[in-house]
Parts: sequence; C-alpha cells; structure tokens
Amino acid sequence: MGLEMSAAPGTEQSLKRTPLYDLHLALGARMVPFAGYAMPVQYPPGILKEHLHTRDKAGLFDVSHMGQASLIGPSHAGVAAALEALVPADISNLGLGRQRYTQLLTDGGGIIDDLMVTRSASAKEDGNLTLVVNASRKDVDYTHISRRLPSDVRLEPMPDRALLALQGPAAVDVLAKHSSAVAGLGFMAASSGSIGGIDCRISRSGYTGEDGFEISVAASRAADLANLLLADERVKPIGLGARDSLRLEAGLCLYGHDIDETTSPIEADLAWSIQKRRRTEGGFPGAARIQEELARGPRRRRIGLRPEGRAPAREGTEILSMLGERLGIVTSGGFGPSVSGPVAMGYVLADYASPGTPVNLMVRGKALAAEIVTLPFVPHRYARKS
Repeated sequence: MGLEMSAAPGTEQSLKRTPLYDLHLALGARMVPFAGYAMPVQYPPGILKEHLHTRDKAGLFDVSHMGQASLIGPSHAGVAAALEALVPADISNLGLGRQRYTQLLTDGGGIIDDLMVTRSASAKEDGNLTLVVNASRKDVDYTHISRRLPSDVRLEPMPDRALLALQGPAAVDVLAKHSSAVAGLGFMAASSGSIGGIDCRISRSGYTGEDGFEISVAASRAADLANLLLADERVKPIGLGARDSLRLEAGLCLYGHDIDETTSPIEADLAWSIQKRRRTEGGFPGAARIQEELARGPRRRRIGLRPEGRAPAREGTEILSMLGERLGIVTSGGFGPSVSGPVAMGYVLADYASPGTPVNLMVRGKALAAEIVTLPFVPHRYARKS
C-alpha cells in the first residue's frame, strides 16, 4: 500500500478534498495535487524533521484519499471465496479481528493494486470484509472487483469515511489514553471502539515500518479525532513527503513505482504475502506464473541499493554491472533521514540480486558506485505481540 507520489494533474478547483483539508491549511501545510486530491506534502517544520519525529515519537497522517469499501456476502466462507478468486492471499482462514495484505492480480500475474483486507472482530459482522485500496486505483479496483463477484456478494464503497494513521513508538501510549480498544491489539489485528467518545475502526498497522495504527472514522468526526490526537505534544502532523521517505526506508512498495501490472508478487519480493495453501492450490489469477516463479525463481528481483556519497538515485536511474551491462532500473529513491544517506529500491536481473553485489547507477550521465543491500534500510518495529 502506501503513497502514490506522482501527483495527479488538476487545478485547485477541480481537486477533491479530504475531510481534514481545512485543518491542513490551519496547520500551515503546503498543499499539492496528488491522486486527484489536494494533499499536504509537508508542514512548516519540513520533511526531514517530520520524518525523524515519526521515528522518535508519533506522527499523524491524513490518508483519507485512500479507498475504503466493504465486501458483503452471505457468510465469511462465501465472501472469502469471492475475494480469493481475485487475490493470492488466504482469506478463508483469516481470523476474526485480523487483517491481511494482498494484491489484486491480472490473469498474467501482474499487480493491479495492493490492498489491505480486514475481517471484523465481531461475529455479528460475519460475511463482511473491509478493503483499503490506493487512491489512484480506486475506480480501477472497484470496477475490476464488482465485475467479477458472484451474485450473492457485493462491493460497497464507503466515501463517507475518513482514514487517519498514527505512527511511531509513542502511538500506542497516545491512543491508550483515549481508548481501551488498543490495549490488546497486536500487529495486523483490528477492532471497533471509541477514541475520546468518537466511534472508530482501529487496526494496528501502517506503512512507515513503525508501530502504529490506522483509524477509520466517519468523515464528519475526522477533524475532531485529529485535533484530539494533535493535542498530545508527542503527536505532530506529517505530510506526504515524510510518508514517502519513511516507507522507502522501511523497504515497502509504492504502487505505480515499485509494483504495477507488469510486476508479479514474486519479483517484488512479496512471496511472504501468499500463504502455503494458496501457493499449493492456486485458483487465483496468474497462479501458473506465480507458482512457476516460486519453484524456479523469477527473472528479476526487487532489491535495495545504497549509493556511495550523498547524491540520491531517483526513479528511472539505470542500474549497470561493473562491466557496463544493463541490469535494471531504480523504481524509488531519495535521501534516508534515519540513515543519513541516499537509499533506493529497484529491479535487477536475478543473477545479480545478491546482497553485497557492486553496481553502478547512472546519475546525470555519470556512473555512481552503489551496492545491493538487504531490505529494509531501517529495521521494522511492528508490535508483533499484543
């Protein structure tokens, strides 16, 4: 999941606004066009300070531009089977109050989008799965899913809900002051509860590599919730710029850059998101390709890169062997504030993907020395145990 950093065209008048638009302006945000929305790229402290604050304390992100939808059917078995016909994850065995990351796939095994799937903690909501998809792919995803559902399962978008992410090591203590619902949540667990008297759906997840929570709330209460959380001195508003540098340091894919319809989950190093039963049984789009790549290895692989010096290698930079052979291309790159240097991700031919392999990056016509490294650049700090 994450952030589609290519800004969508549009005038200020034509851009959609999230329920927190006025709050962003009041906080001094610099707004930019992004996936059809006016979104904050940074606040007065700047991207570097916002990034480091999130790693140290807690950052509040407006991710209301993402698509939230319900998949509704007669039972969990029925709705899970319908979704498993579109994604490679094991949804049938997703427990109550659990969340799973997966991908919508083309018939050729390419990634239409990556998404989060959540099963309610309440048995009363059996047969209801919540989906969160990328902003730039909402229309594509909803059409793709709706056209392929059986007659007893339907997709219902939820445009009346906002989505906030509270990320960082202080996030759990901040939320615990206002909600008893977070106390027992482990990583990728979900619950419904009240935060300061505001009804919310809460999951312990996020896209920064830090511990944290994503909070779905009625759009009409989003500003109240944001102000409640921002009243804690440990919480600062964080824009798209720091969200991108945080997810890059965490080695997390960005749709439209690191993954797209030409990329398989195996090439993208996302095999961990395909559970054993699905690997064996198949039954999802592109299964033949994915099973073949699992057995024999893909032609190319997503890798991490640490360029020497201080110059960043941006998206589109060619990756060459030491003998000048073209190995691949950088898909995401920039400065990593937590590691005080440039970091990048990209794809190279599988034979050259081993950590420690030296390569050259063609930056502004000059060869920049770099090394292939193991991802992530900054260790994940998810709450693995409740």
